[in-house]
Amino acid sequence: MDTVQFGDIHVSRLILGGNPFSGFSHLNPDIDREMVKWYTTARIKSTMREAESLGITTFLGRADRHVRRTLLEYWDEGGTIKWLAQTAPEFSSLSANVAQAISTGAAGVYLHGGQMDFLYAQDQLDTVRAFVDQVKAAGVAVGIAGHTPKVHAWANEALELDFHMCSYYNPTPRDKHAEHIHGAKEVFDDDDRAAMVALIQKLRAPAIHYKVFAAGRKDPQDAFEFVSHHLRPQDAVCIGVFTKDKPDMLAEDVALLEQALQDGR
Repeated sequence: MDTVQFGDIHVSRLILGGNPFSGFSHLNPDIDREMVKWYTTARIKSTMREAESLGITTFLGRADRHVRRTLLEYWDEGGTIKWLAQTAPEFSSLSANVAQAISTGAAGVYLHGGQMDFLYAQDQLDTVRAFVDQVKAAGVAVGIAGHTPKVHAWANEALELDFHMCSYYNPTPRDKHAEHIHGAKEVFDDDDRAAMVALIQKLRAPAIHYKVFAAGRKDPQDAFEFVSHHLRPQDAVCIGVFTKDKPDMLAEDVALLEQALQDGR
């Protein structure tokens, strides 16, 4: 599989996302609970091993206690997957959470999309700058996530980032609170997707395209064909998988992306 470079690290073109491991389906609370029950530590590690066997070198996951502990166990057992850590907004101290991610072994840290949207809306941009400075001082790759183009447009001008996490959709506004609310009504509008991919073309740093399946609402082949038309040479794409009813889902997704990229070339 192709790799791209974020700062000093190389990551696979396809990145394994951790939302299903943490019970974030963006569908409904029942499926959230199914994901939590299905993804035991053993199954998460098995999925990571499969990802590595398919050429995926990178994992995006929350910097919470559950994910950190699972990764330490996985690495102790010989796993080599790189971790791009997503800050966890439930922690009261952002700087302490960043320090926890780095001490655990994160290759990069990015600001959670809901946190970034919230801080931007509340004009707390000095907090974002302090976050970037802290991660840079630790010598690991730094990025921000966000669900709206305006957030990334500001960051493109104001910050020196190694990567952006660009959501194709903005399901719920985060201007009043940073955390995702399980069961909240979510909207997946293709106009949001069009606006985000247009903005991506203007970014100086590489972008990770995410929520490309609209949380299971898009056919994977159609979604990857769309991605292939908008993925720049320096960009990557992140997907999550829920393998309970489809054990081969990850292998199929890898094949679909590689075919879409080949057809696009």
